[in-house]
This record gives sequence, structure tokens and C-alpha cells, in this order.
Amino acid sequence: MDLNKQRIAVVAVTAAGFETAQRIVAALPGAELHGREGRIAECDVSFAETTDHVRALFSQGVAVIGVCAAGILIRSVASILRAKMAEPPLLAVSPDGASVVPLLGGHHGANRLAVGIAAALGGHAAVTTAGDVVLGLALDDPPRGWRVGNPEAAKPVTAALLAGDKVRLEVETGEAGWLVAPTLGNEGELGIRVTDHDVEGDDELILHPPVLALGVGCERNTDPAELSALVRDTLAEAGLSADAVAVVTSLDLKADEAAVHALAAELGVPARFFSAAELEAQAPRLLTPSDVVFNETGCHGVSEGAALAAAGADGELIVAKAKSARATCAVARALFIDPALVGRPRGKLFVVGIGPGEASWRTPEVSRAIAEATDLVGYALYLDILGEACAGKIRHDGTMGAEEARARQALDLAAEGRTVALVCSGDAGIYALATLVFELLDREDKPGWNRLDISVMPGISALQAAASRAGAVINHDFCTISLSDLLTPWEVIQKRLHAAAEGDFVVAFYNPVSQRRRDQLPAARDILLTGRPASTPVILARNLGRPGETVELLTLAELHPDRVDMLTVVLVGNSETRVVTRGGKDWVYTPRGYAKKWIGQPVA
Repeated sequence: MDLNKQRIAVVAVTAAGFETAQRIVAALPGAELHGREGRIAECDVSFAETTDHVRALFSQGVAVIGVCAAGILIRSVASILRAKMAEPPLLAVSPDGASVVPLLGGHHGANRLAVGIAAALGGHAAVTTAGDVVLGLALDDPPRGWRVGNPEAAKPVTAALLAGDKVRLEVETGEAGWLVAPTLGNEGELGIRVTDHDVEGDDELILHPPVLALGVGCERNTDPAELSALVRDTLAEAGLSADAVAVVTSLDLKADEAAVHALAAELGVPARFFSAAELEAQAPRLLTPSDVVFNETGCHGVSEGAALAAAGADGELIVAKAKSARATCAVARALFIDPALVGRPRGKLFVVGIGPGEASWRTPEVSRAIAEATDLVGYALYLDILGEACAGKIRHDGTMGAEEARARQALDLAAEGRTVALVCSGDAGIYALATLVFELLDREDKPGWNRLDISVMPGISALQAAASRAGAVINHDFCTISLSDLLTPWEVIQKRLHAAAEGDFVVAFYNPVSQRRRDQLPAARDILLTGRPASTPVILARNLGRPGETVELLTLAELHPDRVDMLTVVLVGNSETRVVTRGGKDWVYTPRGYAKKWIGQPVA
């Protein structure tokens, strides 16, 4: 199992295990922190009942690391255990981090997780799988990049080694230094064959090492099915196994080509890219150089050049360029290929909203993006709010007012092949930097930017947080208006204010005041007073989700700039917004008209 693609949930059941859970999440990029409601405040996902939550995660194939007693986890999944080969990792970690026990999925990543977690916590990995303990190897869970051709053969071969029987080892391609056991040798009824060929083993376990580099080229918008068929046919004709392919490579002009990425996903390997100059350096080694290709791309061969560049100086081209109507492919072999050292990945840019600040208000999607990122770009305060989530990342701190510089920097870093998170507070698409990213892409036609994999990930906005703290203010039609005239002329803002007043919208004011700008808020108040009473409820919400949070209730007539600053969101109700006092607290809500449905209905 590729743990880099595995969803991992670290489940903290008690406050005593919270710190240990945090340390595990920090050691496992992309892992989510799940916390029991009422006990764990800062987490990615909250849950009410431990057994049901663990059972649901496990049934969905999520790796579960429970910082709790092993018995809790065992009872949680006992009723749904099915096929051993389909089990995701399930581990129990003692609250002090001293013991890490892989309970299920040992050879699907649990043992590796246990060893890694124990190293991070300074604890002990209680691995009990016989192959790992006695032999020091797991034939059905080989090192990263290796594939098992016939997993059903792993059990009898492992049993033979454990019994002290002789097992023959044949290494046809690659290096197999990890395959060490006392009775492995040149003879035996059962065997292990290490090969990049597509073979069947009646009495032997077939292991495929990561030794093949697949170079591809294609026309723009080639059908992924065409490229896939070409590669499958080419490998089959050469007698090679797709399981021995370590990486799919191409020219960087193809970094955004859907067919290339679909092929890499189909083969379960990374896609990596080279510049034209890097591919042209392979020209003396090409079997089918082309001047036509050179005139179009700046290199004499894309597929052959990419395969050779990935295989390195000691690699060899074993399958020359094969062609279909719109695609090409070639294959090179090396002793070992580590995709992380090959070319560059397609750059990724995550534009994320981290919410008002509290970690529990951050979505799991955003947390995973931040964990995956190599670089974080953002206003220094927002990056500080992330706290431990910044550990191990390259921080690029920006200043207030330098929004374009931050967006440009994030695009440039991603264009270098990095995975970048551009961090915004609240929601990235509400008065934040998502729009600036797309404006720059629209305004400046930069090849490096154009090939990026861009995702915009929502967060809880200050508007939502303020409304929830106060009750249900925006439960009917509402609008948001920024009172800052730095980017929008005041005349345009006034038009929108008059429209909001005439339409009787609940209104959220962003950027209500600044040190120099004190007149817009009173003017906005007076415009709204033309369409709703002076007693209209107003909420002033400041520092939501952060230390010093305040939520103040007043009336529209009382709204004054001296009570507001740039960290305040102002919510103004409409003509029907009401205040109800219950439980010693004032709640503000805006009716939607349900009362009309109740007329004439009996009261329960």
C-alpha cells in the first residue's frame, strides 16, 4: 500500500492523549486529527461516539491510528472484519506514546506506520508479524516502488523461509539487497524471481522492482485512452510488466496534459517533467532523433529523451519510440529509479481559506492541503495562526497590503514544481486572494503558470462565524459589501448600499473602517436607515476564533465607527430580524416565513 496516497485519521479519545495525537499528525504529512466532542477542542474532525466513528472510518478504507486502548479499536471493527487482504491499517498508540501496536493491516502499511510513529515519539513499535520479526522482511509488502506480481504466492514462500526451508532467489533486473534470509539461495522447491518482465510464477513469488522509466509524448488534448492503449500494447510486445514502471516522464510543455496524468494514475506512479534543454542533452543516446520534433519542442526526442533522462547516465533505452496517431512512448531501464529524484512534478497551487482562526473551524480538505504543501505563502499573522501545521514547511511571510506580491510569489513557486498553499483567512474566495490569482492568470500569459494544477479550497468565512455566534442572522437573503474604497470607487459602493436598503437584505460589512477611513460606516448606516428601523439589530464580531473574541449586540442607530476596527465584521439585520433571549443570552435571527405555514395548524 502506498501510504502517501492513503487517508490517515489519528483519533484522540481523551485529553490525556491529545498531545501525543498532535505529535503523530505532525510526523505524518496529510494525516487528519479526529477528536472526541467535549474532550478535544482543536481538531480537524469532531465525533460524538468513538466506536461508531472508528467503525465508519475503517469501513471506508481509512487508516486509523487510535490514541487509546487497543480494546476500544478491536471492539469497534470486530463486526465488520472481512478479507485480510482488504484491511486498511489499524493501530493503537498508548496516550503517553510509549507503545505503538499495529492491530490490523500489518502488511498494508500498519507495520511501517508503527515503526515510523515509534521513531517520532521515542516509543516502541510492537510489531508481531512473523516475517517482519523473524526474517526482517515482508514479501507481500515490499519496499516503496516495488510491486508483487502474484500476492497469493507470498504466504507459502514466507512460510518456507520461516520453516528454514531453502528458497531459490533469481534476480533478473534491478537490485534486491533487501531480500536477505538465511535460506535464500540458488535452490529450493519454491522461489522468488525479481524481474521487470510480465511472467507468471507457478512455484515462485514474482517481484517487480522500480526499474523502468516510461517516456511519453502526445499532441495537445490527446484522448487518454489512446495513450494508455499505446503504452499497454508497447509493454506487452516487449514482454515488460507495467508493475515495473517507476515513473511516467515527458517534456515540461506536457505538464498539464490530461492524458499524461491519467496514464500515471492508471499505472499508480508519479508523473515527472523535464525542460527541452534537459531532454536535448540526451540527443546522442536517442535511437530515433527527429529534426521535426526539434523544431517544435527544442529537443530531438520527447519520449526517448524523457525515458533516458529519468533512467540516468547508467540507464539504457530498451524500447525505442513507438507511435500511435497522436502519441508516442519509449522505455528505459536502470538498476533503480527513485521518482523523487527524477525531473520535476507538475506544480500545485492550493488557494486555501483557514477560517477565522480556530483549528477546529479549518476544513479537513484545507488541513490536508497544508500538510501536503512544501511551501506556505501568506500574511505573516495568518501563518502564525496555523501554529504547528507550519512545521517542516518553507514559510514565505508577507505583509498587509502586498496581496498581489503574495499571489505572484505563490504562482512562481508552484511553477518551479513545488506544492504551494496560498493561505487566506476566512474563505479564500470572499474578499481574499483567489480572485487575484485568476486575475493574474487572465492578465499575464506565462507558460509556467498556465501548466499549474490549481485548487481553491473553501473555509469558514468571518460572515458565517459571526452569524453563528449570534444565532441565525443570515438565514434569509443577505449580501456582503466591503466599505473599502481602495479597489472600488465610493460611488459604486453607495449604489450597492442603496440597493441593499431597497431590497431589505441582511448586510455584512467587511473592511468597515481603517485609521484614515472613518466616514464610510456612518454613511452606510444612514443609507440602510432609509429602509429599516433604527432598532434593527446589529452584531459586531471581532477576533472570531482567536484570543480576545468578542460578539456585541446593538442597534443600527447605535452603530458608530469608534466601536469598530479592521478586525471587526459588522452584521446588520433586515426589517424583520429579531432578538430573542433564552438561557440568559440574546440570540439574533432572521425569520424565513415558516410562521405562515403554521397558520391554521393545530398546536402540539
